[in-house]
Amino acid sequence: MGKPGVFALGPAARTPREQEDADAQLSAWKLLLRAGLNALVAWTAYIYLLPVVWGFLGWIVPTALKGGSVSWIVPLLVEIAYIALLIKMFGRMGRWTLVWRRYGRPVVRKAVGLAERQTAVPVKAEAQPVVDPWWAFRGLAGAGGLALLDQETAAGRVGDVDHQRLNRALECVRDYPERLAALLDAVREHGAAACGHPSGTRDLPGRHGARHDLLLRQVRLGSAEDVPKNPAAYRGVDLALDPALLGTSLLAVGPAGTGKTRSLARPLAESLCLQALSGTAVVVVVGAADADLGPLGWYDVVVAPGDPASRYGLDLYGGARRLEEAVARLADALLPEELVPRAEGARQALQQVVVPYAAAYGRPPGLRELCRLLRGEAGAWDELRSAAHAAGVLMDHQYELAQRERMHGQVDDPGALLADRLSLLDRPAFAGAFNQPAGETSAGQPQPQLPLFAMHALDHPLRVRIALPEHSHPEAARIIARLAVGQFLYAAGTRQDRSLFAGLVVDDASAVVDVHSVRGLQRLRGAHAGATLLLRTLTDLPETLRTPLFGAVGGRMAFPGIAPWDGKLFAEAWGTVWVDERDVTRAPDTSGGLFKRSWRAARTVLAGERAHTESVTTRRVERRRWSASDLAQVLPGGHAVLSLTAVDGTPVPPLLLDLRS
Repeated sequence: MGKPGVFALGPAARTPREQEDADAQLSAWKLLLRAGLNALVAWTAYIYLLPVVWGFLGWIVPTALKGGSVSWIVPLLVEIAYIALLIKMFGRMGRWTLVWRRYGRPVVRKAVGLAERQTAVPVKAEAQPVVDPWWAFRGLAGAGGLALLDQETAAGRVGDVDHQRLNRALECVRDYPERLAALLDAVREHGAAACGHPSGTRDLPGRHGARHDLLLRQVRLGSAEDVPKNPAAYRGVDLALDPALLGTSLLAVGPAGTGKTRSLARPLAESLCLQALSGTAVVVVVGAADADLGPLGWYDVVVAPGDPASRYGLDLYGGARRLEEAVARLADALLPEELVPRAEGARQALQQVVVPYAAAYGRPPGLRELCRLLRGEAGAWDELRSAAHAAGVLMDHQYELAQRERMHGQVDDPGALLADRLSLLDRPAFAGAFNQPAGETSAGQPQPQLPLFAMHALDHPLRVRIALPEHSHPEAARIIARLAVGQFLYAAGTRQDRSLFAGLVVDDASAVVDVHSVRGLQRLRGAHAGATLLLRTLTDLPETLRTPLFGAVGGRMAFPGIAPWDGKLFAEAWGTVWVDERDVTRAPDTSGGLFKRSWRAARTVLAGERAHTESVTTRRVERRRWSASDLAQVLPGGHAVLSLTAVDGTPVPPLLLDLRS
């Protein structure tokens, strides 16, 4: 693979010389007029000054010109040198090279191509080498083992997801003879449908937007513009994201309407869903229910609290395999930002309730039970003590229960605050969306319990969409988003099997960024996981979190219209670059006598500019790659500036991208 971030199926980078020509800002009529005028003068000089040259040379070397065995060679060499001198002098003033590259070469190429098509005769084309897409299976399957697969491939019923999934399966079982035999049997019997995704899906419905390269697991974002701020090696190439770049996480900032969801979040969600179908990734997409993050058919699990059609709920304790860690994630999600300093007390209060309850009942408490216990309701505590005594664990948790009871009713009791926050999730609209005991009733009616998605299932190639009820229940949506993101960061960073890339996409991350999430982002790089966070503005975050967030991510993306104070952080993160700055002082040249002044006048007519004397001073200085004012005022619509860092530390410099191309 080439440079990091370069889309393998896109165009190659242009050469620096072609870049210089492309950057030349000269109108066509002026260029052609100047070129023609210089050609006319060069022809005139050739016709009328050549005899003068002959006479001058005949006077200097008369013997060589009058006779001898090589008398014809010397005039030929003299004429060639004279023509070369005229071409160099007048071609430079007339910019003939630029005329040829801009106009002549395309015309010649077109004419040559047309002539080749007109003179072509219908002959049998030379057979092109055919690349066998199943060459890795060919030597293992035996005679007839790939018959069905070859038939489906010839009929066009095999997609890139099938190809990538089967090759991925072969990589996993190649060193295990029993598994390899089972795979080959499945391919022989089911063809391209072998080793399918658990959902039975072999492609995404409505997939037609972004361009993907599943072989390299890339998704194309846009093309790097041909501007001086972009390094020459990247100008004109297509930029793409892959797990090696997403593994350092990506932060995108831009106002609403600038295309963050359309140009970044949706293509990235689509790419990760395709990788999940091919068995190489697991993806969790968090965003508002009405956000354009792809149709629901893209996902295996859709958690949509407040939507009667939702078929899954969210496990409040599903972010960790140890209950204490799961409780910590829940406490962090429940506290509002202004009460983050009380996070440790909130964690302790929850653990003092959840851990004894789980020991007594064999399961953590449901949502409503947890609210009652945190409020200190006498009936709930009596039931818990009785159950703990019956299970024989009362003595083990006596101290925790006593501490929690002593805190009930005190001014600084975090339990009451946690219960109030949890009550935002205990609403009829969210019935069955969170943990509850079996057979729990409300107003005499049994409450349905939806299957709960637990975030520690990141070991499987799942596609998960968490649709937040931002418009109907904004504070509850904030809690759910914080809980889902916190659970993902912990589960992805602590999982044992890291063969799947775990990707997180958060459409609006203003509610989920806190001290704990920033620390979690830093752990993802070595865990084969990454997060993409979208923000409208950095002012939605506490000032103490902005700089640590920029340091925790390896990719940064600025969209048009960001505020100057937001652009300042991008400018500081992207740093400076050394450039050669030239100070040129020009003044009209008035020196010399009549002959020199006459020559300057003729040159002014030919070159289109007056002769000047120049005083050039060159110095090496540091300049911002992108200044805050450039990012705030200069970026055009449909564009963005993107910098990336690969997991191995290889950087991709800030590039101006055209996201519409």
